[in-house]
Parts: sequence; C-alpha cells; structure tokens
Amino acid sequence: MKVSAIQLPILLGNRLHNVTTMERMVNDAAAMRPDVIVLPELWTTGFYPRPIQRFSDLDGDSILKNMSRLAEKYMVNIVAGSVPVNRNGKIYNSSYVFNRSGHLVTTYDKVHLFSPSGEARDFAAGNKAVTFMLDGIKCGLAICYDLRFPEFIRKLALEEISVLFIPAAWPIERILHWDTLIRARAIENQMFVVAVNGISDPDDNDFHLGGSSAIIDPWGEILAQGSTNKLEGEAIQANLRIAMQYKIHETIDVFKDRRPEIY
Repeated sequence: MKVSAIQLPILLGNRLHNVTTMERMVNDAAAMRPDVIVLPELWTTGFYPRPIQRFSDLDGDSILKNMSRLAEKYMVNIVAGSVPVNRNGKIYNSSYVFNRSGHLVTTYDKVHLFSPSGEARDFAAGNKAVTFMLDGIKCGLAICYDLRFPEFIRKLALEEISVLFIPAAWPIERILHWDTLIRARAIENQMFVVAVNGISDPDDNDFHLGGSSAIIDPWGEILAQGSTNKLEGEAIQANLRIAMQYKIHETIDVFKDRRPEIY
C-alpha cells in the first residue's frame, strides 16, 4: 500500500483558501500514483474558528461531494482528514473515507474531545471506534487527541487492523509529544501509523500547527516525515509492506502474551 500524507498549510477560518490548496496538493500527490491520500484534522477551517457552526458542513454534503469527486477522478482511496459537520443540530469533528470509485467507505466522529481548549463546548463526541477495508487491508481511524488514549488504539489493534490513520491539528509547542506518541502507538500495537498534521504560520493562526507528519512502520521506524517549518506545506510518501506486520507478530507476539484477566 503506497500512502501519500498531505501536510496542508492551513489558514484559520479561510475555507476557500484551504479547499483550493487541498485540491492543488491532492492533484500533485495523485501524480505519484499512491493507493491512499490522507489529509489532516479540520483542514477546511483550522483548529478552530468560533462559532464553529458558521463553518460547519450541513450533513457533510459539501465535503462528501467534493472528496468523492476527487477520489473517483484520480482513482485513489482518500482518508479525508476531518471537517466540522452539522448533523441533526449537533456539530461533529468527522472523518470520511472514500474508495477509488468515490464511494463513501466509512465515517468516524472524533471520540475524545480536547478539554483544555473547550472542544466539547463546540462539538459533540463520537461514540464508537471504526475499522474498514481499503484494497483488502484492514484499517482504523483516530483523530488527534484520541492518540493520547492507548486503550482506544489498543481496541483497534485487537480488531486486527494493519494501518492506523491519524489526522491531527497538533500544535508546535507539544510536537515532542506528537513525535513520541505516534511511534509508541506503532510499536506497542505492531501496526503501521500514518499520522497527518497540518502546518500553519504563527502570524496567521494563534494555534500554531506544528507539522511533523509521519509514516511509521510496526517496528517504530520512520518511513517518511514532514518538516516543522515548511509553511507552504508538503506531501510525504511511503510504501507500506503489510507482510512486515506478520513477521513482527511472529518475532514478538505481544497479543498472544497479553494477560487481560489481570488488567
């Protein structure tokens, strides 16, 4: 599975700029013939303008049509980061996944809302984890703050996913946490992690997105990594050799050696 992670340069509250930039970068990434293109969290708005209702997508209609069109046009699977979606009067931080035909594969609503920024005042929390298939490979989704909950990621691992996609809006001042946690989740769960952060200019956005997107193998090796200061954005690519996961399971079978009856 060849993956392209787009570290999008995001302007707070400037949907037109962000969507236009996304389309250009998806077009460029598609020229490299990846199997999957992945976007960051809240890429249409940044993290995040208030009131978020003004920037939300009613029932996801706009993003569904746009990303479906791009997936079909380039015949590529798209993990469309996340966007604010107004569903039944509540705003969700929602991620959509599309297959090569442009069909919606799954929707995931962010489960863990970031309390220090008051995210729960503006968004409703999701209530379930999701797994899904892309090109015959079992995958899972987590969004940003979900990463800090190892038991949530372990639940996905126990459902035998091979690839975890993590769209995020992670600030530069905590980028060491990001770098450490994404590798830890890959190692402890013996899975590939595709962690995609946005990037922003501190002069344009009070919440300075720190970049450092990364594609990590189940041994914790970084296959590709974005910068923390390339403000024009970039796409990183790597080829995920899924068979490697099975070899690591044979070498150190942490799932066989677990003692869940104790913990």
